[in-house]
Amino acid sequence: MRSRTVAVVVEGESDQAALEALAERRDLDLAARGVRFECLGGAHRIGKFLEELGARGNGPRVAGLCDAGEEPIFRRALERSGFGSRLTREDMERLGFFVCVADLEEELIRALGAPRVEEILRAHDDLHRFRTLQQMPAWRGRSTEEQLRRFMGSGGRRKIRYARFLVEELDLDRVPRPLDFVLYYATTTA
Repeated sequence: MRSRTVAVVVEGESDQAALEALAERRDLDLAARGVRFECLGGAHRIGKFLEELGARGNGPRVAGLCDAGEEPIFRRALERSGFGSRLTREDMERLGFFVCVADLEEELIRALGAPRVEEILRAHDDLHRFRTLQQMPAWRGRSTEEQLRRFMGSGGRRKIRYARFLVEELDLDRVPRPLDFVLYYATTTA
């Protein structure tokens, strides 16, 4: 058993849903391993979270997952909180913070492939909604992958639902690197 917990900092609920689904698929009991999630509700809250964590002194260790567009925000917050200076992406990874190439949805769509994602949409009675988006002038002519990312990001809690659905369909040998690595870091480092 661990002596300290690990707080995995994520930008939103979809990131948490994906990581929880991956942990289930890998048969990892996160609670038993002392892993909990800190859902920020937006990347800009990382600084405040780290500040509060530092004020507590003996709080949990931290790890995190963010989108490429939010990497500078996470980097600056880590630097301001004393985790290092002039951090590179490699430095951030050594600290347990991993960056999605674009975002979670892009990572999952790339790992599964667009045809498989469309099958998953069909299974959840959303393919017709996706086809409607594809016909919109702003989305015609774009790649299917771009259209899928937009579709996942629209419509209520679709992003959260599909994070879980897509992870449940992943070949475990093709899990996107940032998801695999943040979960590995959180569950194996002392």
